[in-house]
Amino acid sequence: MASHRRPKQPSRVRVTVLTTAAAAAVALSANAANAAPSDKHSKDEVKAKVDALYEQAEQATEKLNGAKEKQQELQKEISTVQDNVARGQEELNELRDSIGLAAAAQYRSGSIDSSLQLFLSSNPEDYLDKASTADQLSAQQVDALKKIQEKQRELAQERAEATEKLQDLASTRAELAKQKKAVQAKLAEAQKLLNSLTAAEKAALAAADARASRSATARVDLGDAPAASARAEAAFQAAQTQLGKPYVYGATGTASYDCSGLTSWAYAQAGVTIPRTSQAQANAGTRIYSESQLKVGDLVIFYGDLHHVGLYAGNGQIIHAPRTGTVVRYESINNMPFQFGVRI
Repeated sequence: MASHRRPKQPSRVRVTVLTTAAAAAVALSANAANAAPSDKHSKDEVKAKVDALYEQAEQATEKLNGAKEKQQELQKEISTVQDNVARGQEELNELRDSIGLAAAAQYRSGSIDSSLQLFLSSNPEDYLDKASTADQLSAQQVDALKKIQEKQRELAQERAEATEKLQDLASTRAELAKQKKAVQAKLAEAQKLLNSLTAAEKAALAAADARASRSATARVDLGDAPAASARAEAAFQAAQTQLGKPYVYGATGTASYDCSGLTSWAYAQAGVTIPRTSQAQANAGTRIYSESQLKVGDLVIFYGDLHHVGLYAGNGQIIHAPRTGTVVRYESINNMPFQFGVRI
């Protein structure tokens, strides 16, 4: 006989718990759906971060350039000192030979004195310090011994200088490797961010960069500002011939440039040698603190640590090598924090 009992209804507590759990599950699902896009940066966010990394890479690049310049200077100085040591050793050998010949002549004549014999077998300074020994030597021999002593002192100083410079060179090479690694790390980090974009986003960024470069390498309105000097005009005209060349860290032309590589190359074409780095170029001439007083060809220094430089082009424009991913181009002076100009 079939039972006519009613099925047992779930308790109010159980219904409440189930309802709460279901609501929580729905909320969690919604939150998860909303959270997913936040793990991926937008194209604009990526661009901003990449630009910041490129600026940091440029800072490290200028330090790298400074270490390279110091290495080259030290290598020249070491070569000069080593040449001086070699010449000095030859002169010392000639002086010793002259004393030896004199002693040999005395020996053959049987007139060599004991003091000269002692000199030839030991350090002459020990004997010149003794008046009794000096008295037994001829004036010519004393003069020769003094010259030998002086040459020995000079050689000792030059060898010590060479040793010090070699140690400095080793430290500079270590700094060079450190800065190169820093640049490469920043560029790799930027590339990693760019790789996180979709193909369409990458294409959009590339197209935007290409448009910016095309418009900035075209002949812009530079006004009629005068050049700071004939050499400044020549440097500016040289820089203009490099419009469109790519930025490459550490490069000095003519296939590619970094910021100070372009300015130093441009002035070299005008027959003027300026330092390699932007920080050193900041001290290469007379500083101009007012933008309104800038003239064509003046160096223009940017950022508080002076890590970027360009050439003033007139009408509020500069010509420079901006950063990785760009080319030599014109740009508004107001796009970066202006510090001062430098008139060469």
